[in-house]
Amino acid sequence: MEDKNEWGSNLSFILAMIGSAVGLGNIWRYPYVLYSNGGGAFYIPYIVAILLMGIPFLILEYGVGYNFKSSFPKAVRKINSKCEYLGWFLPVAVFMIMIYYSAILGWDGIYMILSFTKGWGADPNAFFATTLLHSTDSYMGLLQFLPVIAIAMLVGWVIIWFISHRDLEKGLGKVSKVLVPLLFVIMIVIVGFSLTLPGASIGLAELFNPDWSLLGNFNIWMAAFGQIVFSLSLGMSIAFTYASYTKDDADLITNTISIALANSLFENFAALGVFSILGYMSLQSGNAVADLVTQGTGLVFVAYPTVFNVLGNWALVLGPLFFLAVYLAGLTSILSTIEPLSFSIQNKFGLTRSKTMSILCVVGAVSSMVYATAFGGSLLGFVDTFINQIALLFGVIVECIVFAWIFKAERLVDFLNSRSKTIKLGKWWIIIVKYILPIFVSIVWIGGLIDVINSGTIHQLNFTIVSAAILLIATLIFTLLPSKNPDWDKAEDRV
Repeated sequence: MEDKNEWGSNLSFILAMIGSAVGLGNIWRYPYVLYSNGGGAFYIPYIVAILLMGIPFLILEYGVGYNFKSSFPKAVRKINSKCEYLGWFLPVAVFMIMIYYSAILGWDGIYMILSFTKGWGADPNAFFATTLLHSTDSYMGLLQFLPVIAIAMLVGWVIIWFISHRDLEKGLGKVSKVLVPLLFVIMIVIVGFSLTLPGASIGLAELFNPDWSLLGNFNIWMAAFGQIVFSLSLGMSIAFTYASYTKDDADLITNTISIALANSLFENFAALGVFSILGYMSLQSGNAVADLVTQGTGLVFVAYPTVFNVLGNWALVLGPLFFLAVYLAGLTSILSTIEPLSFSIQNKFGLTRSKTMSILCVVGAVSSMVYATAFGGSLLGFVDTFINQIALLFGVIVECIVFAWIFKAERLVDFLNSRSKTIKLGKWWIIIVKYILPIFVSIVWIGGLIDVINSGTIHQLNFTIVSAAILLIATLIFTLLPSKNPDWDKAEDRV
């Protein structure tokens, strides 16, 4: 018999969703995107993206999830039985994110320990790429196993299992109430300290120097919409799944606004700290901020250790705090990525939450060991690009079509408005989710697909094909397996 998954309170739901949205992307991805897309000018398309896509799409996901109170594939099957395959596609894709996210979590766990003694040495770049990851672009790197990385990743999997296999409120709900506020407090300390560093104003001036001419460039608008997709976990079936756990009196519109606002404040606040530190680095090294800015793992595992090396004794406090913040951000995000597939399996096969989570954690941990190899860093980049630029954006398009057109988003308006204490939905919302969103996201998706094809190496193209094959085959297996739950074809339609 499947477990009854329900949040103990509305606060648990909000904090869990904020935890899902606030992750590594807020700390390392957003500052880079903001800087490289016009600085202060980027706020115009950024705000438009939140209002035009972030909030409207989250309301759609929440509304349909709350309506059916079931897993994503079960709801999609209820809407149209021919669409069940699409219902499994997103939960499987999100679980693939969880598998490679565990590698980044493992790296950060190692750096959290190293930060107490600055164990990365005088050359953080060489330490990260060569000493720790033994990075290679050769396929033969898959045969070079890295025990230290593997152990760090397995520790993360044990923590994930310990939290997720418990009842929803006793596990994820309780942990979210602790980790999310703790993450915000730590970031306040880090940013507050960073703003006092000599040269901080240099970095902030670079960050907020508006390049208004870029507003006429379509790429800046694509970047803004892409950031909101990734930042708010749109199209990942996470929001849908979390909403299905809510109580009957939940005000989903107000909750959406609260979550989008908290996520936006966090990533913009984090940007202040990142560029204050880069300004300090610029002053100390004599290099321009533009030469120091980097995206991705390089900023977290190379730029920050470089700064900690010259901070003196302060680094022995700030370093562990920073890597703890990154670990918490990664942990709150990764906990959300197991929920959609877990709930889907519980729904279709009648397994308990505890058993399902245990199976998924074992499968995920074993699968993730491919990233504990010398080729793991390169492979992670390939899979991440495929999932984020191709699979998930495709998921947003599919959700818009299935939820807004086949299910008919109009059905949700009165239902959601009756519970809203803030704004009310109207024709503007229908126009956005049925027309504007699918068209614009389709353009961004095509752009991302073309970028992968045109700029990708032969290795990247090969592993993109392999990743796509794994995703499509796993999705097909879950779709074709016969249901063990007599309630699989009985999804309540509340509106």
